[in-house]
Amino acid sequence: MKTKISLLLMLFFSICSFAQQVEINGTVTSESDGMPLPGTSVIIKGTSRGVTTDFDGKYIIMAAVGEQLEFSYIGFVPQIITIVDDKQLNITLIDDVASLNEVVVVGYGTQKKADLTSAISTIKPEELQKTPSAQVAQSFQGKVAGVQVSSMGSPGETPEIIIRGTNSLYGNSSPLFVVDGAFFDNVDFLNSSEIESVSILKDASASAIYGVRAANGVVLITTKGGRFNKKAEITFSSYYGMQTAQNVLKMANSEQFVTFAQESGSAAEISSVNQAMQRFGRSRVNPNIPDVNTDWYDEVLRVASIENHDFQVNGGGEDVSYSVGGNYFAQDGILDMKNSYERFNVRAKVDAKVNDWLNVGGNMLYSNAVKYDDEDSAWQLTYFAVPILPLYDNNFTEASPLPYSDAREIGYRNTQNPFALLDNSDRRGERRRTVANFYADFKLIPKQLSFKSSLSYNYLGVNERIVSLPYYVTDDYQRSVNQSSITRNNAVTENYIWDNTLTYTNSFGEHDVTVLAGMSFRDDYGRNFGASGNFDPNGAFIRNNDKTWYLTNTSEDSRTAYDGGSRSYGFSYFTRAQYKFNDKYLAYATFRAEGSNKYDETYVYLPAFGLGWELSKESFMENVGFIDYLKLRAGWGRLANDAVPASIPQSASTISTVFDDTLVNGFQFSTSSDDLDWEYTEELNLGLSSNFLNNRLSLEADYFIKDTENLAIPVLPLIGTDVSYQNVGSLRNKGLELAATWNGKISDDWSYTISGNFSTLDNKITSLEGQPYIDRGTAEARQRLVVGQPINVFYGWEIEGVYQNQAEIDADPVAQAAIAEGTDIKPGYFKYKDNNSNGTLDSEDRDYLGSPVPDYYYGGSLGLNYKNFELNVAFYGQGGNVILNTNRMEVIRTQGRNIDAQLAVNRWHGEGTTNEFPSSEGYRNVWNQRLSKFFLQDGDFFRIQNIQLAYTLREENLPEMRFTLTADRPFLSTKSYDGFNPEVGFDGRDTQTYPTPSVYTFGITVKL
Repeated sequence: MKTKISLLLMLFFSICSFAQQVEINGTVTSESDGMPLPGTSVIIKGTSRGVTTDFDGKYIIMAAVGEQLEFSYIGFVPQIITIVDDKQLNITLIDDVASLNEVVVVGYGTQKKADLTSAISTIKPEELQKTPSAQVAQSFQGKVAGVQVSSMGSPGETPEIIIRGTNSLYGNSSPLFVVDGAFFDNVDFLNSSEIESVSILKDASASAIYGVRAANGVVLITTKGGRFNKKAEITFSSYYGMQTAQNVLKMANSEQFVTFAQESGSAAEISSVNQAMQRFGRSRVNPNIPDVNTDWYDEVLRVASIENHDFQVNGGGEDVSYSVGGNYFAQDGILDMKNSYERFNVRAKVDAKVNDWLNVGGNMLYSNAVKYDDEDSAWQLTYFAVPILPLYDNNFTEASPLPYSDAREIGYRNTQNPFALLDNSDRRGERRRTVANFYADFKLIPKQLSFKSSLSYNYLGVNERIVSLPYYVTDDYQRSVNQSSITRNNAVTENYIWDNTLTYTNSFGEHDVTVLAGMSFRDDYGRNFGASGNFDPNGAFIRNNDKTWYLTNTSEDSRTAYDGGSRSYGFSYFTRAQYKFNDKYLAYATFRAEGSNKYDETYVYLPAFGLGWELSKESFMENVGFIDYLKLRAGWGRLANDAVPASIPQSASTISTVFDDTLVNGFQFSTSSDDLDWEYTEELNLGLSSNFLNNRLSLEADYFIKDTENLAIPVLPLIGTDVSYQNVGSLRNKGLELAATWNGKISDDWSYTISGNFSTLDNKITSLEGQPYIDRGTAEARQRLVVGQPINVFYGWEIEGVYQNQAEIDADPVAQAAIAEGTDIKPGYFKYKDNNSNGTLDSEDRDYLGSPVPDYYYGGSLGLNYKNFELNVAFYGQGGNVILNTNRMEVIRTQGRNIDAQLAVNRWHGEGTTNEFPSSEGYRNVWNQRLSKFFLQDGDFFRIQNIQLAYTLREENLPEMRFTLTADRPFLSTKSYDGFNPEVGFDGRDTQTYPTPSVYTFGITVKL
């Protein structure tokens, strides 16, 4: 009986449901040419029901009153229509280029993309969310031409970002981040799911309106808000995954290491091998090597987890819109120690229409992050550790907490075991940030004149605790309690920005005018306090109890402290004028007067302007059918950089001396005095924006020349040897940027998107105020600043090959001259180039060996869609630069250490074996340890940046769900570099930074 009743009820509800269905039909056409759009997708939003339009752009679909129809077609803006009682709906889709006109965020406002004259790039928020990372900026990599991102592997670490090259030597070259009106040096507190839009202002004409903080470009970020007249939408998203080290550096194994040691002829090396066999036994496979074969990278690396969970509610009524959300992110490091990052965010954003002439709103974000930092030196220690040493040595029976092995026990000078450091370090840091922004927008004259006042506040509190814990192995291999230490660092920074802008917009005839005038007050305040001390053996300190890890438990005589603070403020006036004539001729100008208390020159004046011409709207372009949109752009602007430290005056110190047995007190004055001011950058940008072939192909091209004057450089004084910094240098960055996207449709079910970008960068020093060069780097690995060369160019000796036999040595004047002076040169040693042809090898034979600055970099993606499936593959790469292998060079300082497998395998070990690598003996000889191409490796690389497979489930009576499988940075190919990650930083020195891991995640998003 119950079954029959159930069937009857189901039939009744089905009939009722069918009775509510209506037949909707119509035609879908293009706004640009009025032509029908066959193959347009028409789906009932939130379900799997849908159709596509026929050859004439017509459709028929059954839908219920109150349901929503979504019309979408490649290259056009999707439209969503709610069914009322319409039987026929004729839809006109707007070209996608027109949609972008409405969403580009610029300084202190928005602007149509078609009206832009500057180099501004945008990143879609869904692109950001494909990268599983704590850092939003990490997901910028490869997506924008002209933007270099150097990724970092340590959990929570901020990547390095440079827009169009380095502009400063003494200051920094990081861009300004503007989040909802507030200024930041980085956005490590944001989660990608919280972002509504990203605009990158690359050239001076776009960024000059932000003043002295914008010298290195500007990244504008708007966080998500609600929508008026929209019912609440609840979104939950989550992913979980694992991280593994990528391109793990291969070191010599025990057999390769022993062979290398024996061939070196070093009695000390051979003795250490013999001692290792005596202490740990001989290998059963090869009795000539110790019974130990430790892969130290395998020991220090681990598979680590990563997870992210996000919850949001967005919506709004007729007068109020809202968005609230929370986010939790956690990431363990792949370094096997207490190494992790955890962050919790909550945010809220509200906008209200108080009446017809006043809108108000505000948003707040609170972020609490805890990071356990890694030990930087762990990577070098791992590189140095010899494979004939085990992780633990059971001969140390009294060791605590673990019997770490000690390389000194087999004859080496250092312990070499990284785990004594890894297991006994606790580097905890807390970052609590509060960001708030409130505004009032007055419509003084509807649609023409408005006044907006906004106040932004940013608070950051940092609390660090760095503890070095005690351990014991032997009397001379330990960190006793009184050698163990704690360091406390506390810092607070606060920033206020008060902006007031008046905006006038009007159209009359063929003229469109928008004028903005404003003022801004900025106040930055900071204070910091730190103290450190060694623990008292007789105090309350307990190794395994962090409740005792306080300065009160250190000995009084070991305590040190520092206290400091700063405050800077500025007051600015700015204006912007935009003019368009006949909907195709564009003019743009900004001017900012920036005042600051930082330098003696209180005010700087920063003008900028731009011109644009939409050729595609000219009559002579009407018959060029394949061009849908074509615009020429030109812009110029002047920027000032306040990232250079303030001036340092001459200092005096008291001294005492003796004259005629009499003590005399006096003063000694330094001969250096930094007299620093603003650095100025002037930039010219020429650009082209275009769409072709029914808007399926879009192309952006820009060429820029950026000159930095008043560059702060070190200068020797006329008297004395103290170096001071002066604003007397200059440098130039210039380059070409290309970005293209192609949208294609194979059938009703298949579509695809291909995009790519390519950038060149020519970086040169143009003036050093008469100085022939300025040395940088270290004495062993010299880098220089030289007019006509890139920043930090490597300076050393060129290698012509390797001496293969004694006859080659006897025939070489350079080798004979060195031998005559007492240098021992043998086959397997490097043959250096005698650049000045004087028959000897000296400092004058050095040459420029390569630049750490890439000549070019590129990125792109391929997207493939089939029904509800999506596959996206992104890539990134760069080339033309070199990387210094500093670890290989460390043989200069210490010879008792391991070598990389590339050197072990390719070493010279007989005539004809190689013409690139030295012999085992030669590698450890000072003749071969000059900076040369042997220690420099090509920085060229290609990486699969991201692969994501997604499926969206749309079913009746079910919420919309999206499932994703993501592989982030799964593949890396390099030309000759054999390290973890060729992105070693912009100085080009590989000091074994934290490896960037490959990340594999599964994610789900549910919308209600």
